[in-house]
Amino acid sequence: MADNETASTALPATRDALLALHRETRRQRNAAAHGSEEHKAAIRLIGRIEVEVARIERAMDPPLV
Repeated sequence: MADNETASTALPATRDALLALHRETRRQRNAAAHGSEEHKAAIRLIGRIEVEVARIERAMDPPLV
């Protein structure tokens, strides 16, 4: 997973799809060599996913957070 791939990857629109992507990306991060470009890219993507999940959860009525 390259830097530009992480930044330009469109994220799913639903919370459930985001959580599934989060699980898969954590698996990829854990499988990558610590400190490798794949590891770093997975960490960045996890961050983007978590921000989007939080945005969706705050917008729910009532908010989950």
